[in-house]
Amino acid sequence: MGRIGSVLGVLAMVVALGVTGPATAQGTDESLDKRLADAGRVYRELFASPDSSVPQELLQRCRCVAVLPHVVKGAFVWGARFGSGVMSCRDSAGAWGPPCFVNLKGGSFGLQIGAEASDVVLFFMTDRGAKSLMTGSQFTLGGDASVAAGPVGRTGEASTDLKLNAEIYSYARAKGLFAGLSLAGARFTADTKANARYYGRPVSVKQLLFERKAPAVPAGAQEFLKVLP
Repeated sequence: MGRIGSVLGVLAMVVALGVTGPATAQGTDESLDKRLADAGRVYRELFASPDSSVPQELLQRCRCVAVLPHVVKGAFVWGARFGSGVMSCRDSAGAWGPPCFVNLKGGSFGLQIGAEASDVVLFFMTDRGAKSLMTGSQFTLGGDASVAAGPVGRTGEASTDLKLNAEIYSYARAKGLFAGLSLAGARFTADTKANARYYGRPVSVKQLLFERKAPAVPAGAQEFLKVLP
């Protein structure tokens, strides 16, 4: 009986490990699913009020969108912030590809709003900035790619300054306030470890953002893509 009990104990451990094992391509990593859910919520809130919306022309022409919920102010450098989120790019037909997990750190935010945390959304008007992530390196907003605070609401729609000359337009929302945001100097990187965890195996930025290929597109990722323009 002792030997049988030991065997049964080992089998129970194997079953438990099988149930509670690591994330797979079906998107069982709850922390990453939450990041996608939070990003979808933040993006929807961009359009909560007609006066707080992104101009339609910008939405129609953007090539990629990155959403970073709860970007927080650093404790040691005034104005410096860091956060994580997700990004997707669309093809010539307008179809959005599988989300790529990304990080943002450093830089002095032009809009402080007196808050410790802000939700940030970036609209990429060209593929150039996003393609900088394909090498696995970071790129600097305002350095490697031009970035500007995005125009807001009806004023933005009517503004003669809405020429969309910048490569990236940035927005932030904190304490119920919504405004364009200057992110010059911030560093933007792909979160390759998170991508591998979420999709169940290593997957490149090129595959996700420009080839629209992934081992599988979990339900959480699909829900995020539904909110994009």
